[in-house]
Amino acid sequence: MQTQSGLLLVDKPAGISSFGVVGRVRWQLSHVARKKVKVGHTGTLDPFATGLMILMVGDYTKRAGEFSKLDKTYEATVCLGETSTTGDPEGDITPRSDRQPTREEVEAAVAQFRGEITQTPPAYSAIKINGQRAYKLARAGQSVEMPSRQVTVSSLEIIDYTYPELKICCDVSSGTYIRTLAADIGEVLGTGAYTSQLRRTRVGKWHARDAVPLSDEQDYSAALRQL
Repeated sequence: MQTQSGLLLVDKPAGISSFGVVGRVRWQLSHVARKKVKVGHTGTLDPFATGLMILMVGDYTKRAGEFSKLDKTYEATVCLGETSTTGDPEGDITPRSDRQPTREEVEAAVAQFRGEITQTPPAYSAIKINGQRAYKLARAGQSVEMPSRQVTVSSLEIIDYTYPELKICCDVSSGTYIRTLAADIGEVLGTGAYTSQLRRTRVGKWHARDAVPLSDEQDYSAALRQL
């Protein structure tokens, strides 16, 4: 029987939580092994987002901390002219401005977010506030004061700009929120903005192109990697 311990690269689809991904992989591996197999993640992705998740299986779950602080690469579509209560398509969308910034204005705004920057993470995030997940408090209607943090945006490039959509690619330090980055760009432009699409393509040296799809037919045992 194949090993039930190792590192697994999964290409997460949109519409499922990170915990849902873990649950489906655990079920499949446990079904094949005919015993419960431990599976954990090394960093979540929002339900609307797609891309690379690194899962740890079996004894490798003890090594999850080795991967939690790695730099990451994202591709995102930013929608200008509107804001979202959650910073993504799942929130309440409100029109903010119909002004169409020029390419030069967008480039100047984006340039302000390269290097070390200060971010205030969104209330709808997995950050713990007094022992509770911030998004749970926000969904319960409680006021959530999020602490700001220093993050590094080592690369931030415009892939395409056709109003209202701004497509960007960025290399960022662990803990950077792309939803916040998009919203902050919208504030600088005076138009408002939210992240309509998000894909994680890299975590450390690992790439989404090497990941397996999330599928009940996928043989995850065969896709496990040893370090």
